[in-house]
Amino acid sequence: MTRGLLLSGAVAALLTTALPAQAATSSGGFEDPPPDKIVIKVATVNGSGCPAGTTAVAVSEDNTAFTVTYSDYLAQAGGGSDPTAFRKNCQLNLIVHVPQGFTYAIASADYRGFAALQSGATGTQRASYYFQGSPNTASRSHPFNGPYNDNWQATDTTDWAQLVWAPCGVQRNFNINTELRVAAGSTSANKVSFMTMDSTDGDISTVYHLAWKECPET
Repeated sequence: MTRGLLLSGAVAALLTTALPAQAATSSGGFEDPPPDKIVIKVATVNGSGCPAGTTAVAVSEDNTAFTVTYSDYLAQAGGGSDPTAFRKNCQLNLIVHVPQGFTYAIASADYRGFAALQSGATGTQRASYYFQGSPNTASRSHPFNGPYNDNWQATDTTDWAQLVWAPCGVQRNFNINTELRVAAGSTSANKVSFMTMDSTDGDISTVYHLAWKECPET
């Protein structure tokens, strides 16, 4: 299990140039992220898509995003595939320390990977997000249909009015549940179809974009 969260200079530079420096506010303008760094630690990581030691978390220098990197996340079906391999999942329980007086929400999330789906096969990427102890859960699904043999990308976005904010003044762990699911289909059941949240070099960064606002004074 990965617990350290020191961001390398190369990854920090990549995120800083690729992401906006501010988050949108309800008034249509922008609200600066807090000046102090946030710290994210992995409390637990569980699931068939993220065996121990294959998942890492890093925070961008400008506090507008964090990434989750997977190196062994693959679902497959058909041919001689293991009957249980059609679905892989990963649940991350994150401890997020934010500067005093601020709260945050996940405004959007970008997922990428590779899929090789035979004709008639289907694949699904799904994610849900919630704070510990909160009844509010945001879920998104993205279907893919064979024939498909290429990289894939999916983005979850949330309107400002529907953002689920971390409660102010208390520590609540943030949970991210992701899932890949593949169905071989009747026309290609004898051929393997698969879908990864991965890349050719063995890892992929899933980027979660943060929105910020100040907590009300008490």
